[in-house]
Amino acid sequence: MIELMILYVLLNHDLTMYAIHKRIKENFLAYTNPSFGAIKPALVRLEKQNCITSAKVMSGGGKLSIFYTITKDGLKELKKLLLKPLSQNPLQFMSDARVKISCLSFLDSEDCAEVLFDLKSNALLHLVNAENILSDEYTPLTFYQRIVLDNSICEYKNFISMIEGLEKDNAGNSK
Repeated sequence: MIELMILYVLLNHDLTMYAIHKRIKENFLAYTNPSFGAIKPALVRLEKQNCITSAKVMSGGGKLSIFYTITKDGLKELKKLLLKPLSQNPLQFMSDARVKISCLSFLDSEDCAEVLFDLKSNALLHLVNAENILSDEYTPLTFYQRIVLDNSICEYKNFISMIEGLEKDNAGNSK
């Protein structure tokens, strides 16, 4: 997901690693907060894949800065990452789904519809799994486990409702 966020924040501006970190925080801090230690290796990977280029620039104050720029291959990779199915792990799914939804403006209406359908399908699967566990009389659950499952069910229902609203908006924009 870090590569997706980096490519997305580079869409409109060439940025230094510090600025990339700052833009990621501005766009995604509510659901993720990657460290510089995660961003630097991702930049190296993206540059090796020709998804970004770097240029060293000397500032007016004599400080050397490295600016990163997205390439045509990077635009293709961003689209590929957005269209790639998410993990089936429920813990990872919600934060990754939020990141993807935040980047949907990059896609055309048809691709956006595909991503939203995939996200809704996975959210429905996770919802059903949580409801099945909660309603299974043979699964011994503590009070706390029931509370967590109830909360997860509410979260999935709200998430699905949000996606359905996005699907309607996307369908309206494609006309």
